[in-house]
Amino acid sequence: MRDLASRLPSSPGFWRSPLRGPRFTSVLGLVLLVGVPVLFVTGLLSYAAYNPGLSPVNDKTPDKGILGFYLFSWPTDPTWLYRLTQGVHVTLGLALIPVLLAKLWSVVPRLFTLPPVRSLAHALERISLLLLVGGGLFEFVTGVLNVQLDYVFPGSFYPLHFYGAWVFFAAFLAHAALKTPAAVRNVRSMRDARRGHPDAADRAADQTADQAADDLVAPAPDAPTVSRRGALWAVGGGSLLLLATGAGRSFDGPLRSTALLAPHGGAEPGGGPNGFQINKTAAYAGIDPAETGEEAWRLVVAGRSGTVRLARADLLRMRQHDAALPIACVEGWSTSDQAWRGVRLRDLAALVGFDGDPPDVFVESLQRAGSFRHGALRANQVADPRSLLALSVNGGTLSADHGYPARIIVPAAPGVLNTKWVARMTFGGLG
Repeated sequence: MRDLASRLPSSPGFWRSPLRGPRFTSVLGLVLLVGVPVLFVTGLLSYAAYNPGLSPVNDKTPDKGILGFYLFSWPTDPTWLYRLTQGVHVTLGLALIPVLLAKLWSVVPRLFTLPPVRSLAHALERISLLLLVGGGLFEFVTGVLNVQLDYVFPGSFYPLHFYGAWVFFAAFLAHAALKTPAAVRNVRSMRDARRGHPDAADRAADQTADQAADDLVAPAPDAPTVSRRGALWAVGGGSLLLLATGAGRSFDGPLRSTALLAPHGGAEPGGGPNGFQINKTAAYAGIDPAETGEEAWRLVVAGRSGTVRLARADLLRMRQHDAALPIACVEGWSTSDQAWRGVRLRDLAALVGFDGDPPDVFVESLQRAGSFRHGALRANQVADPRSLLALSVNGGTLSADHGYPARIIVPAAPGVLNTKWVARMTFGGLG
């Protein structure tokens, strides 16, 4: 029975790696202590960019209650704002994957310690640890799947990732409050020992006592095959590799071709005025070419004074305006500024009775199924002179895949709110 007990994960002798220990875990923990709050804040900003309080069509997270306390009207300046915040969110999330996995590996013996609960304080720590591990894995896995456009998880990504983020971050804060002081002491002792600090001997003695009592240190470790410093370098190298193969789609120039892990890695799709990235083709969205022809397609614009129907030729006769704007998507990829040309949204609002300050607008696409076939924009987005119903791009007519016969383009808005294949626009009446 004693021999069998030693083979169980709950036995200290089961875990024999010489790498595990307070110092190794502390370095990884401090990296996550910096990185995870950045992920959390940029994730909340991404959610705010959808203007979820404007209309149920934009809000995929019902009953958020007090969790929506920070929401605000998403600005249109700077035009690259969403490109920056979501690029940082996705790129940093990918780069932290090796750190997270190494951190979980370093503390896995604690998940099997017996007895599972020794006191009320220990019970709270165990619960926070379980929520931290479970929430962290859930957030990173669903985030990576979303980046890869692989929606295999049940339900909508938005509420799952939103609520999961709050659970994970609450557990993270509790865990950080408990463990950060010890982690800082461990890292300082490593630094002082290397520098020959006069107090290093005393701290090393204290550290030896800590390690002796620490359940991460193997009582009978195997012979080392790599040093702890080498293991940390390996983790850092893995993070740099993911950074190099995932970040390129947020930049212009040769780095774009290195984005092998991005959903649109590799060469740009074709050339010419429409030779820049998209998420959905017209065929994928079920757009019937017969609906977008000159004779068939009409834009319906509704508002305070009634409804007007406009052919594409009618729109081309209206005053045309230019705007250089990027497209940035929740998956972390973005384009450089494209030269859009079309009718200002506020001019369309004026056609239906909003000649002063324009109101919010509800935009409907010819696309009949799928998320964000409808979208809502706030009044400040409609009023911006760079917000267009675009009819052409880079000097050429929109292609079918880029939204012909007309699409929305708004500064700093998430890509899915730049609705393609626009069929109807209703100004006013949104909360």
